Parts: sequence; C-alpha cells; structure tokens
Amino acid sequence: MIRSSLLERFRELTASAVSFQALQQSVVEELSSKLPHYSWTGFYMLDPNDSGTLVLGPFVGDPTPHVRIPVTQGICGAAVATGETVIVDDVNADPRYLSCSIKTKSEIVVPIHVHGKVIGEIDIDSHDPAAFTGEDQVLLEETARLLGDYLEQHSD
Repeated sequence: MIRSSLLERFRELTASAVSFQALQQSVVEELSSKLPHYSWTGFYMLDPNDSGTLVLGPFVGDPTPHVRIPVTQGICGAAVATGETVIVDDVNADPRYLSCSIKTKSEIVVPIHVHGKVIGEIDIDSHDPAAFTGEDQVLLEETARLLGDYLEQHSD
C-alpha cells in the first residue's frame, strides 16, 4: 500500500518537477520518510565530464565520504557495469562494498537508464540485514524508470 502510494506520488512529481535535481530531492525525502528501513537514500550520477566516475547527488542520511566513486568500484559500480539492480543482503560479506557506515548492513542499487544507457542510480542502505524485498526492487526500478523518462523528455 505504501509503495503504490509512493509510486503515484512520484508520477505526480515527475509531471510537475521544475528540475531533475528538485525531482531527485523530492524522491529521496519521500522514500526516507515513508520507508523507515531506508537508512540512507541517495543518487549517484555519472559525471558528464568523466563517464568512469559516479558523483553523489541529492541524498538523505548521514554524510558519506564517497562523493565520487569510480565505476570500477563498489556495489554502485557493479550496478553501472551490469546495468541491473544489485541487492546485497550482508554488505560485510561482499568484497565489493565500500564502507560508508559501520551501521549499514544491506544495500540496494538501481540503475537509471536514459535512451538505453545507464546515467546514474538510486542507492539505498539499511541498518537492517537483508532489508530489501522484491517489493522494494519493483518500487525502486519503477522509480528509476520514471526518472529516466523525465530526463528523456527534458533533455536538450
């Protein structure tokens, strides 16, 4: 129920957003406020001047030391490399994980596609182990699709 109302809200936001950054900010705020197991919610976008680097965008949660991530590193890099959602139930058991907080136990990263190419991603950390279900994956993949559609319609 919460997830379907979130998707409806995101559809409204994409129809009325004044900018992509404002849309991103609204999305992270809504996700964080409605889904308490989302401990850190943010975006990483490919640097337009360096397609080998992800740059931190709007987020809600504790500050992260990872403001720039090479696409060859971390769970975030893995999602860019494969173009598919990556769910890690136990970040401490995954050698790809770039530690941001000792409290983080699980992570989901969902790529955002524009014209078939990955241009960024939604990254969610949880303080709970195995926090992300198939419902979270569906919600976040649909959210990423809405964001990609927004960029396709509003790009120069």
